[in-house]
Amino acid sequence: MYVQSDPRSSLQGNASPKDAKVHSSYFGSQLGLFYQEKPQTIDANGETWISRGQNCVVVYSNGKEGGCFSRENQPDEYAVIIPDRETTVEITTSQGSTVVPGYSVAFVPPGASTIRMLTSGTLVRLFTPKSEDLAKAAANAEAFAGPHPNVPPFEAWPEPPGGLTLKWYTLDVPEDPSRFGRIYRCTTFMINYLAPRVGPRERDKVSPHHHDDFEQCSLALSGSFTHHLRWPWVTNMNIWREDEHLYCESPSICIIPPPAIHTTTAESAGINQLVDIFSPPRADFSAKPGWVLNADDYPLPAG
Repeated sequence: MYVQSDPRSSLQGNASPKDAKVHSSYFGSQLGLFYQEKPQTIDANGETWISRGQNCVVVYSNGKEGGCFSRENQPDEYAVIIPDRETTVEITTSQGSTVVPGYSVAFVPPGASTIRMLTSGTLVRLFTPKSEDLAKAAANAEAFAGPHPNVPPFEAWPEPPGGLTLKWYTLDVPEDPSRFGRIYRCTTFMINYLAPRVGPRERDKVSPHHHDDFEQCSLALSGSFTHHLRWPWVTNMNIWREDEHLYCESPSICIIPPPAIHTTTAESAGINQLVDIFSPPRADFSAKPGWVLNADDYPLPAG
């Protein structure tokens, strides 16, 4: 349910109630409150927190100048968010080294790679659970010891015709009211870097909606948010869940599982910056002309 001015209102189809998916079990939300939890790693490279969903592992680092974050035998493409304009990194792969400025996203190919901090700053890396070492290191790893009941097994999207290479994109693009956020995708992730909201969200313009079969990771980079979740009532009362109103400061993540009805309200008086993350990429967002800013670099799945 969206207000008419929300670009996502055009996503709503004409499915009848008989086509609605009925779930037989539910799975709860997960929080990674990096601002109050102890980091998983503290070393010369900086401080690093790790938390996960079913299909994504979020690795949040306060990197030190000169710090290095390396992967030796990375099994698949991973994503990098450099949220601050003042931060600069150098990413090295088998194809060479590239300096990537702040306020950017980058997609790093499989194999060996190193991210070197040319300045201190925040670095957010996104991995699939194929990176087993990171998945096991997550603070909430036990919650995902078994498969999620409503999320299909992860399946990567097609590679570009020329193969996977390092790609990076600036987040400094003009806002467009016909487009929802700033969306980039690769074979493993879709990142939607939403427009920053100054001040609390209007309570008469929220957007409760649900996803049938994919989870959403909402990454709070600045400000504070309340994630509101409600699970549909079905005929089996044994799986009903209480509503949740999860207040989170920054930095943090909230994993929103399907089919929870959800919406998020910004709370702080200052700048509230949220990033929505999906793994694999969303087909509905990808189908909207002009929404995915790097659509030409990554093909869609067949059909």
